Amino acid sequence: MTAESGGPAAEETAVALRFAVLGPVRAWRGEESLSTGSPQQRALLAALLLREGRTATAAELIDALWGEEPPSQALAALRTYASRLRKVLGPGVLVSESGGYAVRGLGDGALDLSVVQDLAAEAEKARSAGDLCHARDVLGRALALWDGEALAGVPGPYAEAQRVRLEEWRLQLLESRLDMDLEQGCHAEAVSELTALTAAHPLRERLRELLMLALYRSGRQAEALAVYADTRRLLADELGVDPRPGLRELQQRILQADPGLAEPSAPRAEPAAAPVRPAQLPATVPDFTGRAAFVSELGEVLALAEGRVMAVSAVAGIGGVGKTTLAVHVAHQARGAFPDGQLYVDLQGAGARAAEPETVLGSFLRALGTADSAIPDTLEERAALYRSMLDGRRVLVLLDNARDAAQVRPLLPGMEGCAALVTSRVRMVDLAGAHLVDLDVMSPDEALQLFTKIVGEERVRSERKAALDVVAACGFLPLAIRIAASRLAARRTWTVSVLAAKLADERRRLDELQAGDLAVKATFELGYGALEPAQARAFRLLGLADGPDLSLAAAAAVLDLPVEETEDLLESLVDTSLLESAAPGRYRYHDLVRLYARACAERDEWPPSEREAAMSRLLDFYLATVAGVYLIERPEDRLVDHLERTAYPGLAFSDRHAAQDWLYAEAVSLLACVRQSARPATLRRAVDILWAAVDLAESGANSKEYEAVAGLLRDAAQEAGDSRTEARALTMLAFVHHISGSRFDVAVREAERATKLAREADDPLTGCWSSNISGVVALYQNRHQEGEEHFTRAIDSFRALGDRPGEASALCNLSRIHLATGRTDTAVAMAQRGAAMYDDMGHALRGANGRYALGLALTQSGRLSEATECLHQALQVFRDSRQRLWEGMTLFRLAELDLAARRPAKAAVNAETALTLLRGIGGEWRRGNVLTVLGQALDGIGQRDRAQVCWREALEIFDVLGSPEAAEVRSLLKPAPVV
Repeated sequence: MTAESGGPAAEETAVALRFAVLGPVRAWRGEESLSTGSPQQRALLAALLLREGRTATAAELIDALWGEEPPSQALAALRTYASRLRKVLGPGVLVSESGGYAVRGLGDGALDLSVVQDLAAEAEKARSAGDLCHARDVLGRALALWDGEALAGVPGPYAEAQRVRLEEWRLQLLESRLDMDLEQGCHAEAVSELTALTAAHPLRERLRELLMLALYRSGRQAEALAVYADTRRLLADELGVDPRPGLRELQQRILQADPGLAEPSAPRAEPAAAPVRPAQLPATVPDFTGRAAFVSELGEVLALAEGRVMAVSAVAGIGGVGKTTLAVHVAHQARGAFPDGQLYVDLQGAGARAAEPETVLGSFLRALGTADSAIPDTLEERAALYRSMLDGRRVLVLLDNARDAAQVRPLLPGMEGCAALVTSRVRMVDLAGAHLVDLDVMSPDEALQLFTKIVGEERVRSERKAALDVVAACGFLPLAIRIAASRLAARRTWTVSVLAAKLADERRRLDELQAGDLAVKATFELGYGALEPAQARAFRLLGLADGPDLSLAAAAAVLDLPVEETEDLLESLVDTSLLESAAPGRYRYHDLVRLYARACAERDEWPPSEREAAMSRLLDFYLATVAGVYLIERPEDRLVDHLERTAYPGLAFSDRHAAQDWLYAEAVSLLACVRQSARPATLRRAVDILWAAVDLAESGANSKEYEAVAGLLRDAAQEAGDSRTEARALTMLAFVHHISGSRFDVAVREAERATKLAREADDPLTGCWSSNISGVVALYQNRHQEGEEHFTRAIDSFRALGDRPGEASALCNLSRIHLATGRTDTAVAMAQRGAAMYDDMGHALRGANGRYALGLALTQSGRLSEATECLHQALQVFRDSRQRLWEGMTLFRLAELDLAARRPAKAAVNAETALTLLRGIGGEWRRGNVLTVLGQALDGIGQRDRAQVCWREALEIFDVLGSPEAAEVRSLLKPAPVV
């Protein structure tokens, strides 16, 4: 057998080969790139690959390579190309057959085009099945296989026709993926991509339609209508036609604010109704609400009992979360599958005296028809008889409120066709074969539905907000909601607002949540009373900390224990359902459990000073850790020398990315601890944490909470007469306000007062920072002389303290003043010097700020290629550091640069992406600037109506702010002179 006719050697060669046609025509053997020869030789290879194994005659290939006017020696040239390719590809790949050629024996995935075809089919199948996430992901992978223009550089009429076909197919796939983006609510992210695509393919109406819908769903109705106006004008000018009916219909629906255009939402699945059958099961509650996913999951597990194995489901959760209610409801629904009976017992596992398994087995045996005289005495004999009596039957056993797996094991049927449903506050990880379900609190919608069912539709409809406040105060815990609603239902003179006001007081909330023999506090007391002393101490002290959750390291600080011992304690509390594991290494309380834990700390913690000591250790842990994070980003920065000393150590990081991960993961809990520490004894450490965590404000991710906490510390410091702390809090507030881009006057006042107080408190570093911020605000407000004075003072002060990073910052800022006043050469020199200082110290993030300033100066000096390189370097670092504000601002500056370089389409993409990134951060002033540049870019690509919308919106912003930029925008809105 020859290699050419196929065989083991040929198969091995084929498997190793890979080809690409969705870009330049290329070939690889393994990871080795193969030469595909001259353009005509590549054209032959492409023509054969695109036939996907089918034979092409010599005449067909000559026509594909040269068209209607082939050279006289075309056949000889074709054979030469085929011979060369055969040598490159190896035996058995390019075969001669019936006077023609074919590529054979390629393995799966050997041709990028075939891979895309398979992925497109998979995406279509997933979309038809309703799995949009998977469909989008698959299409994204398919589109990523394009590497520029298909068949790039390949000559011949066949290649040209295929290029057109493949580009059309790519656009169809792209439109399909964008359509799914919009179906999944990613409209804001899609706008920038669609803006670029409509610029590149101005006559493609489907892209325009998607852009209109994305803009409308992003709250930009005027721009969406402007896209239609641009499209209609363009089609009339270029083709003399009107937009297609679908586009016209979309315009009308936007004009009418059609609700059908709103972001789609998945319908909520409702639990199926269950027939009622007589048995030992308790009655299901008539107002059972929600829990559709859990009902479905447990129902599927119980259905397995109809097969060859017994089904065991264990439902765990905090007291009052509705475990019994859910289990009883599911058991009633499943009764039809268990015609031989349903057994039920409350095992009283949360109480002081749990039910003994032999006692339970005695009652089960009686229910199954065993006479008292026939019931054995020992546990083992009763369990054996119980299993024997269930043999051949289909019985459901509901074991409610179990203590642990040891109590449950003798009560399991163990027979085919039977099932056991177990509820417990403990996660029964040691119950073999169990399907574990952790029951959480209700969703807000489910909680409101339950409250409404008990209270009545009429009372809730008129006070919906108060009703939402009530269920939120109940922590969406079913027991608490049921108690609150029952109290309200029994008091016709109360309004929902009265109940909400009673529950608003956290110190009284648990006392309010009791009605008759139901009480939330009593439910928690059962779990707390069963804890070992070390568990009980951990439960009390960890509840003192505010914030949504605690990391393992932070919890170790609170408890003053090694991390390993802390983890064992916390995991044991998770097993009792008194604590939740929010994520690996992170723990949280339910809101009502936290209140109960704090009440226990006030009642049981001895000596009482241990509560203060625990919170002090947590504060020290955060300050020591955040100082290390600050320093790893800013080597040689003197701030850490001016922070309060700590008695408890923090975490250490050797890698800046790990440090950033910690800071952003811990942000909410860290700020909650700072807020909680606004007391005279802890004020100074609290404000220092805020200062060292300044990246949280600058990124825009946590700026609102950061500002609120800084304001709280300022007020507390003022009341305590602590001028040093007040100065630092004011400096942070000034920083946040200037970052916000809309409160410059407030920032000026705060920075000036911070400078004065820092001088009085002999806190020179704070004075340096406040001067630097004052200069930045002066720059933004075009007060250039004042700004230069502030920056010069800051440079001298930083230099006197030996704070080189601070000096570099002020130097880069001063370059902006020189740039604004026409001193371009000195602006470039200063920015270069500042960036070099950052590089010398190894500052990645601050170095990006330096390159940002240098990029602006180089742009204005006309050195556009250098400016582009600087700004792209800065952009990469900002992205890497999760500084969304500065990532957006850098893209805005790149858009300005693109306009200067006469690249309006690229400018539009960068400006649109900047607008998306700056949504909710950076303030209206920055948004106005980006809209101005976006309008200029859109005008440059012929979307004049949409450009006018952007400029009008920018003008409205600047007029409200009283910004001088309004004059420039007005000039842009003036009609162009007719030539």
